[in-house]
Amino acid sequence: MKIKSAEFVMSNSDVAKCPKNRLPEYAFIGRSNVGKSSLINMLMQRKNLAKTSGRPGKTQLINHFIVNQNWYLVDLPGYGYARVSKSAKKVFQKFITNYFSKREQLVLAFVLIDCRHEPQKIDLEFMAWMGENRVPFAIIFTKADKLKPAAIQRNVADYTKEMLKTWEEIPPYFITSSSHGTGRDEVLDYIDSINAELGVS
Repeated sequence: MKIKSAEFVMSNSDVAKCPKNRLPEYAFIGRSNVGKSSLINMLMQRKNLAKTSGRPGKTQLINHFIVNQNWYLVDLPGYGYARVSKSAKKVFQKFITNYFSKREQLVLAFVLIDCRHEPQKIDLEFMAWMGENRVPFAIIFTKADKLKPAAIQRNVADYTKEMLKTWEEIPPYFITSSSHGTGRDEVLDYIDSINAELGVS
């Protein structure tokens, strides 16, 4: 897929106020500081489309970007150890949950996981919740430039092994590096193939 245009549309915390048209949406979510904004900027080849920050918890709203005028990329708040108050965290979790349970335009979520770590309880629990709530998702392993290929494969294999204890099969996954552009074509081609099935061109 060639990215011809990518524009910010709106931010909000109320699913009812998300765009009303029926264009397909692909949501990106992950633990705080997983490199989500950098990944979005790399995929779109735009430096500051999504705001990056060294401080976890920067994204605190549902952010819609329209891509090629025919699908939405949705940037969701991180889950996990963002340095926000417990009450604020509850609010985030509520509108993330509402988004996944009520947003009919959602076609697929990409769950981002830092490939440098062994399987994290919070990631496994979040993906289990997605499975229980029948939210289709794929996994994106980020920060591949920080590890040697053998270490990446080992960590991905550990996640696969852990998930297969409770899943019949694991969802599709991609290995990416925002600084090297690794995985960009694969992720965009995957979105493109789903859009083609939906008749979006």
